Amino acid sequence: MGTARQMDADRRTEAERLRSELLRHEHLYYVLDQPEISDSEYDGMMRRLKELEDEWPELRTDDSPTQRVGGAPREGFVKVRHSSPMLSLDNALNEGELRDFDRRVRELLRGAEYEYAAELKLDGLSMAVHYEGGRLRLAVTRGDGRHGEDVTENAKTIHSLPLRVKARLERFEVRGEVVMTKPAFERLNEERARLGQALYANPRNSAAGSLRMLEPAITATRKLEFHAYFLLADGRPARASHWESLEEMKAMGFKVNPHRRRCRDLEALLAFCGECEAKRDELPYEIDGVVAKVDSVAQQEALGWTAKAPRWAIAYKFAARQAETVLENIEVQVGRTGTLTPVARLRPVVVSGVTVSNATLHNEEEIARLDLAIGDTVVIERSGDVIPKVVEVRKRPEGRRAFTMPKTCPVCGGDVVRAEGEVASRCINTNCPARLKESLLHFSTRAVMDIDGMGNALVDQLVDKGLVKNVADIYRLTFDHVVGLERMGEKSARKLLDNIAASKSRPLPRVVAGLGIPFVGERTAQLLADSLGDMDKLAGATVEELQTVNEVGPKVAESIRRFFQEPHNRELIERLREAGLQLTHEVIRKAGGKLEGLTFVLTGTLPTLSREEAKARIEATGGKVAGSVSRKTNYVVAGEEAGSKLDKAKELGIEVWDEARLLRELAGTGRG
Repeated sequence: MGTARQMDADRRTEAERLRSELLRHEHLYYVLDQPEISDSEYDGMMRRLKELEDEWPELRTDDSPTQRVGGAPREGFVKVRHSSPMLSLDNALNEGELRDFDRRVRELLRGAEYEYAAELKLDGLSMAVHYEGGRLRLAVTRGDGRHGEDVTENAKTIHSLPLRVKARLERFEVRGEVVMTKPAFERLNEERARLGQALYANPRNSAAGSLRMLEPAITATRKLEFHAYFLLADGRPARASHWESLEEMKAMGFKVNPHRRRCRDLEALLAFCGECEAKRDELPYEIDGVVAKVDSVAQQEALGWTAKAPRWAIAYKFAARQAETVLENIEVQVGRTGTLTPVARLRPVVVSGVTVSNATLHNEEEIARLDLAIGDTVVIERSGDVIPKVVEVRKRPEGRRAFTMPKTCPVCGGDVVRAEGEVASRCINTNCPARLKESLLHFSTRAVMDIDGMGNALVDQLVDKGLVKNVADIYRLTFDHVVGLERMGEKSARKLLDNIAASKSRPLPRVVAGLGIPFVGERTAQLLADSLGDMDKLAGATVEELQTVNEVGPKVAESIRRFFQEPHNRELIERLREAGLQLTHEVIRKAGGKLEGLTFVLTGTLPTLSREEAKARIEATGGKVAGSVSRKTNYVVAGEEAGSKLDKAKELGIEVWDEARLLRELAGTGRG
């Protein structure tokens, strides 16, 4: 009996020793690039640990190196809410814009001393990883910034991401960037070329796609890296400065990029940016700039946030890469709102390691501005090293052919119109197949109606076979309609129909965003639903009524009105209603509040309140916040750098408040 207990203890001791040693060697190899043993020695230790765990499963732990690739292929990814929003950063595209950012920081901090923590801007995919008791418990993609996807099993395959750490915090979160190195990307494309598969465009897209593979075993072959850049506890910065967080993450065993610097002032920051840009081609991964953050967390909180980005951080983007090539043709594409977009077909050329053969030309005015014609030699660049565009014409040969926008839609032959004051030409046939396919894809995206499975191949079949003639037709699809389509078996067909049925419960803001109204995206759709609360009210609103909605100006209001005046679109709304979609929305307003019945417009930068905070406090006490000044506006609240809205208020004789007056009114001490 005693011998059996001793053997059991010996096995446990050996398994724990092997786990600890393997995790240490993973850190040395994948994080520090300082291996101490050969690959064969590492493999031998891994085989022995796996033998022990296979023979005695009770020895296996969640943080064992053998569990980096485990689990069966999954059906899909579960959405998870972030502990705090993962906001994007504002960009500075040149030195002048970086100086403007520094000036704003200096003014908002009112002369206090500050310094920057500067890091490389890695070109990858953001991910948040959560630890409890020193063990990795959850990994979530950035997603829309508020919700991401649970990719824990896939994240475990990233060897530079620790499965177990020694930490002072019981629970904490690390945010960072998942990247694919240039050598790994080249090897992946070489293998795909050997197998006759399509090549990937760039390392960033490859990293994003690899992390979202439904089979972790495939993710493991992609050799991804995780570089940590934020340490949080309960959704807030865990340390007093960003630099302290970076050092603590490094001490815990995370891969923290070594190319970083504390910069005492703007000139030091500019020098660091110049150094990084000069050596970008020498690095083993893609970068497209430098991220600078005000180092002190207390000062970060004092600077605050806009609705989309922190005021204490900026992404300085490197100059775009350029190349010369020949414009061989100009073709026209039709988007989901009917917009006709000219696209340059280029003689293929490599820019920043990517072969470019197409570039957007935006509209007729852009072509005229460039004096561009077919046959010209042009300069193209990848803006932000991603989106190709034509910058200038370098040579104009004899025989060059001018481009004119077609008067009829190249897809359906319908009329093309260009409204007064707009640069875009549009096909006005709402049943245009090109519009319909794009509309269906947009309507089905995760951020809108979230109909998983409604991809390009399926949409092409549904439209080409006449099964779907408008967006509402997807709610009339049956099992017999879809089961016989290409790559659509019984299981896939039932899952698609379940996803379509589930989309009926999506709230009104998503339905509005899915309609494809020109200039109405997700945020504007949310504001419209919050303000009007009902699809019928939105459809019947006048241009003037629409402009009382926050951030809705004359151009957007006219576009909404024009959309709902089209009979086909009104008919579409009725069909969506019949299908059972949510066309009403609860508007939360505090009745009987101090500011009930008053309409405000906010302009400029307030001393302490962000625009969103001021709006929320006004609405919580019964007031309404509009996006533009009109005769229906009661008060304008103005801060620093107030612009045309303040001028309009003075012109109309509307009373202007500062933040102090607004706060007094909110507290109920401002009126006699």
